[in-house]
Amino acid sequence: MSVNTAIHLNFRGDAREALTFYQSVFGGDLAVVTYADAGNTQEPTEANQVMWGQVIAGNGFHVMAYDVPSHLPWDRGRNSFFVSLRGETAEEVTAYWKNLSESATIVHPLAPSPWAPLYGMLEDRFGVVWVVDVANEHNG
Repeated sequence: MSVNTAIHLNFRGDAREALTFYQSVFGGDLAVVTYADAGNTQEPTEANQVMWGQVIAGNGFHVMAYDVPSHLPWDRGRNSFFVSLRGETAEEVTAYWKNLSESATIVHPLAPSPWAPLYGMLEDRFGVVWVVDVANEHNG
């Protein structure tokens, strides 16, 4: 038996744009259901916002997202979560880093570190903090 996990990102009106961006970085299939699609529109101006969305790619990438309706509290927060992206090769990780870093704030540049062949941290243009590294065999 196995369990799969996915990061679920919460936005206020940016979910579709974020999911489209992540699809452009990682590939895969984008699925979006709006509040209107689901017949769950409580605020007419939010009808086309994302009630449920995801990107799933053949390389294992999976992220889910939605737009928190205005009648519910929402705060982007600071450091409330990181998305950890770990690849097997420097080439793979560097390509993802290059695309994610578009309009991003670099917290720690992608570079060799004591714990990984490459490690970096950035806050993307949607305020999501990504820690990116190359897997390193632990020799504990």
